[in-house]
Amino acid sequence: MKQISMLISVGLALLLGGCATTHDRDYPTPWASSAPQFLRLDNGMTVRYVASGDGPPLVLLHTIRTQLDYFEKLVPELKSSHRVYALDLPGHGQASLLPENYTEPLLRKAVGEFLTRLDLRDVTLVGESIGGVLALTVSVDQPDRVKRVVSLNPYDYGESFGGGIRRSSSGWMVGLFNVFGSYTFEPGFVTAAVLRGGFHDPARLPEALLDEFSRTGSRDGYRSVEYSVFKNWTTWLDARQLYSKVKVPVTFIYGSDDWSRPPERERNRVAIPGAELFTIDQAGHFTSLEKPAEVAALIVRQRAN
Repeated sequence: MKQISMLISVGLALLLGGCATTHDRDYPTPWASSAPQFLRLDNGMTVRYVASGDGPPLVLLHTIRTQLDYFEKLVPELKSSHRVYALDLPGHGQASLLPENYTEPLLRKAVGEFLTRLDLRDVTLVGESIGGVLALTVSVDQPDRVKRVVSLNPYDYGESFGGGIRRSSSGWMVGLFNVFGSYTFEPGFVTAAVLRGGFHDPARLPEALLDEFSRTGSRDGYRSVEYSVFKNWTTWLDARQLYSKVKVPVTFIYGSDDWSRPPERERNRVAIPGAELFTIDQAGHFTSLEKPAEVAALIVRQRAN
């Protein structure tokens, strides 16, 4: 009865708080050496990206419900050794919000086209959460362009609607999308609660960045796309079928408090012959924000023979 009462209360709060509006401003990206650019894909979608630094190419793929700005602390740690590209995945950030079925294959194809259109080769592909899954699956589709994968906290597990994010301490709120669908509202306090539930130390989520995630989420059409991402959560589980086809060197990195469970992490390591697995202590699902220096050190390290 208590849970039903909480559900009703939150539902009312969502309805009352859903009138957030966007405002015209760009989130500052002083960590990038170029202004954001946009690339129109063959299917009509547009993705935003930034590039920083010099050296061999390294592409960053962000987590569920975030955007390229998620890497604001990691890029400065990498741009002295790599040319770092960070992009908004389709349906996220400032990417176009088209009426599509937002599945893992759709996002995988978009990332593959990004590599092809920019003619990036010998790429180190680094992703976290859904980006961690994509880094692995894109390497299967683009074996001539990807030379190494670093997969952080891959989002390839879950028991119910929405997938692994439901394991966040406040992740049950995602279940409201299963009730209200694309009509679900998401005021800032809901975004904050769910995302902070993916941190070992919630204070490591910068307030300004959280405000940007909320602002982005109030774009017209964003709720429909977000619902589609959650609705298609099983496609991220299905993507594991491709792991055995990965032929490039793979490094798995997990936060000690990631939503995944130790057997799920070991299952992934075993699925890819020769894959390495590292755990960063006192970090959750959003490890690149909590421990950027430690993540960067594992990315740039030389693999053992």
